[in-house]
Amino acid sequence: MRYKKHESSVIEPDMTPMIDIVFQLIAFFMMVTNFEQTQADERVKLPSDQLARPPVVSREKVLVINVGFIRDKEGEKTDPTAYVFEGDSKTPVLEYGPRLKEEKRVAEALYGPGGHKDMIIEIRADAETPTGLVQELIKLAQEAGFEKFSLRAKQLIR
Repeated sequence: MRYKKHESSVIEPDMTPMIDIVFQLIAFFMMVTNFEQTQADERVKLPSDQLARPPVVSREKVLVINVGFIRDKEGEKTDPTAYVFEGDSKTPVLEYGPRLKEEKRVAEALYGPGGHKDMIIEIRADAETPTGLVQELIKLAQEAGFEKFSLRAKQLIR
C-alpha cells in the first residue's frame, strides 16, 4: 500500500476572538477607572482629616475649583497670593467672580434655565489657604447664582 506524502502545514490560530477580548478589557477598565483624580492639581496640597471620605458614587454637574499657591520644587510657597488654577492659567481668588458668572452661563446653556442651581461647586483648597479666602470664594459663587458647595480634604491614613 502506498502512502501519500503530505506537506506539514503550520496551523495558525484565529486571532479575531483574542482582539475582541482585548478591546473588551480596554473598554471595561476605562469604565471602572476613577477619573476623579483628573481634576486634581498637584499645586494644591489638601488638608488631611480622618473623617474625609471619597464619594461613594461619582456626581454629575460638579464644578471643581482648585485653590493653591505657586510653589518651588521643594514645595515651598514662592508667592503668598492664593490662586485658582485652571490648567496652565491662574487667577487670584478674589478676581474669580467673572469666571464664575461665565460658568453659570455655560451651565444654563447645557442644562437649561436654572440648571446652575443643581451644580455643586467643589472647592479643593490648599491646606495653607486662609479660611476667610475660601469664604470669599463661596461668596463670589453665591453672587454668581450657585447654591451648593462641597469642600475637599484628603483622607488621613494612619
